[in-house]
Amino acid sequence: MNVTTVENKAFINKAAWTVSLTNMKICRNSGTYTKNEHRLSFLGQLPLTCRTGLGCDILPPMQITVAHVSTRPAKDDFDAHIQAYLKRCAGFAHCRAEGFRSEEVLLEWLGRQQGRVPIVTVLLDGRGRPMSSEIFAEWLGARRDGGAQHIVLAIGPASGWSDEARSRAQLLLSLGPFTLAHSLARLVMAEQLYRAYTILTGHPYHTGH
Repeated sequence: MNVTTVENKAFINKAAWTVSLTNMKICRNSGTYTKNEHRLSFLGQLPLTCRTGLGCDILPPMQITVAHVSTRPAKDDFDAHIQAYLKRCAGFAHCRAEGFRSEEVLLEWLGRQQGRVPIVTVLLDGRGRPMSSEIFAEWLGARRDGGAQHIVLAIGPASGWSDEARSRAQLLLSLGPFTLAHSLARLVMAEQLYRAYTILTGHPYHTGH
């Protein structure tokens, strides 16, 4: 990261990229952050979160993986729509879809993921916690503001999750009492992910009805 200080000092820590509240300019790849007269604006693709107090935290975008366990081909009639919603999220987070042939393979993959903070694992489960779109957006925003680096939203096998998988999850999430086709559940999750970000940013996509 290149840092150019206009006035006084600008500093960045490894945990939260904390920047001093002085006039400054920070350039990171294609994103440019500028600060003038105690107002901080962002030009580029990386999100910015300002907090009250003496500092302002610039958080790098999270990675979000919509994972699923299935023995069927990775692509189907729903895949293009799923990718379209994930692509819409690109301005807020790095989102991708990932398929696994078994729960065991998924758990092994989760164990290999490394980061500054632990991965946040969310399993879609009929016995999980139901959320409205607004509550899910609030939950997602709290993870983002808390410094989460990687969230995995996983749709399990037709037989359901094992007790071992459930014990490794930070959240069991229910999409409701209906039983959904595997691909449809993936599409719903991708759409709700995009909707959550539009709620957090005040985008008119979500009307609240």
